[in-house]
Amino acid sequence: MHPKIPALLGIVFIYSCNRQPAGAEKQLEARIDSLQKIVDHSYRPGLGEFMSGIQLHHEKLWFAGKDRNWELANFEINEIREALTDINDYCKDRPETHFLPMINPPLDSLDHSIQEKNSASFQRYYIALTNTCNSCHQATQHAFNVIKVPESSPFSDQEFNIHGQRGK
Repeated sequence: MHPKIPALLGIVFIYSCNRQPAGAEKQLEARIDSLQKIVDHSYRPGLGEFMSGIQLHHEKLWFAGKDRNWELANFEINEIREALTDINDYCKDRPETHFLPMINPPLDSLDHSIQEKNSASFQRYYIALTNTCNSCHQATQHAFNVIKVPESSPFSDQEFNIHGQRGK
């Protein structure tokens, strides 16, 4: 046997193993197109849905801090941060997202108040956060959406005062 024949047979064998059956490339392209259509039409929450969620967490944050439920306050501020991250992931095509970093300084200060369990500081920075939300709404042509410190809890099914002491 000629010494080059085994090498030639090896090359033919490798080529035949790697070769796709006729039409396989077209089938793969069709499958990719089909999957792309599914992805393109899958549900993605809009900016308004994220903002409504943030508004609920903003309210719960107030009542948790007011009643010195620091664990819940910590949970709620992290929920707000998570929603802001999701906005950056899912709504980056919206021009409003360029204004989101303005929320970080008051959010960080409020977070620090929660970690320190400081009621007076919490109230001050909660108001600063609320005012920053309104400043962002004004900057993004949504000034009609005014946020305020909640007066009463819409969550009649949740106890915020778990320690039996009222905040001052």
